[in-house]
Amino acid sequence: MKSLFLTLLVVPLVACAATVEKDYGRALPEGAPALLPLDEDDRVPDVRSAFDDRDRVLVALRHSLDWIQRPHAPSRFPMAGIEHERVLRTLERLEAALVTAEDRDAFGDAVAEEFTWMKSAGWDGRGGGVLFTGYCTPILMGSLQASAEFRWPLYALPTDLMKDAEGVTLGRAEEGAVVGPYPDRATIEAGFLKGRGLELVWLRDPVDALLAHVNGSAVVRLPDGSEARFGYAGKNGQPYTSIGRELVADGHVAEDAISLLEIRRWAAANPALVPGMFERNASYVFFQPIDGNPHGSLDVPVSSERSLATDKSLFPPAAPVFVQSTLPAPRGTEMPFEQLMFDQDTGGAIRTAGRADLYLGVGPSAESRAGVTRQEGQLFYLFLREDRL
Repeated sequence: MKSLFLTLLVVPLVACAATVEKDYGRALPEGAPALLPLDEDDRVPDVRSAFDDRDRVLVALRHSLDWIQRPHAPSRFPMAGIEHERVLRTLERLEAALVTAEDRDAFGDAVAEEFTWMKSAGWDGRGGGVLFTGYCTPILMGSLQASAEFRWPLYALPTDLMKDAEGVTLGRAEEGAVVGPYPDRATIEAGFLKGRGLELVWLRDPVDALLAHVNGSAVVRLPDGSEARFGYAGKNGQPYTSIGRELVADGHVAEDAISLLEIRRWAAANPALVPGMFERNASYVFFQPIDGNPHGSLDVPVSSERSLATDKSLFPPAAPVFVQSTLPAPRGTEMPFEQLMFDQDTGGAIRTAGRADLYLGVGPSAESRAGVTRQEGQLFYLFLREDRL
């Protein structure tokens, strides 16, 4: 799941006070910092709950350690003023604190003594907050052979798609040279890749195919009851457009009702409109067979509720982060979500300091939660104090 893409559902939010529109897609002014020191009135994260779940936290932390120690990792730094060595030492010391602390309070004390916090510049560039969406690995019905029931393929990465050393798509190549952008979704779905043997699996529903593309991975349940897993291999490099936003803009779905379930209902009631609507999202994802959990953009496995996707042109990869927000709960309520996580992925439309994407796991429950997660909150980054380096 190299680049796990944001939910289908992002639409603008408006603040009640003074009706100020919070434009979470607003880019930072050129040269503006992506990370800021905490204000006096900021609530400092309480990390003690990470100790209570330290076995799972350590799994995710060690995935970040795996990446930060790879030979190419230093080339991604400095980022947001943070050096590679500082993130490496932060992860090492945080691991040691989790392993050696006697209890949750001792762990909290160690973090307070040895580490410092910064926060995302947010939607307004002044730390005004972040919009958190969710993504997951859905379980979809499919077949390894095409049929009248299973007609929607997931494709392997074409050999004529060229990427750079960081995995960024450069375009379509001929004889080793880029000759132009790679075709968009409409061109691909019109048959651009047919006859090249790139079909990995066929799904039975166009919404399922789009869901796999949006999330960058899928578990596919086959007719014999077995499962095949597919993760992200690359994308065509075309811009991402939220189908949820397009449905709202066209008046098909009310803004306050948009969800994955509503998109499925609309698609079932309007099958003739589905191809044209979905083609508005020019971005197209390619897949590869995988074992185990899908990988994020750092090419390490992502962990449910412990891996975060952010704009990697703004924030230091692999770093520990803390999310202060909520998650939707039954009967229209919300539950607190305050969690130590790790910045291990990139979202297809997560391209500002005001956006981040929570990886919520595998299967129907994760899919349901991801489909309705659109919560405001604050994003903090944790670093070892400079005098402790």
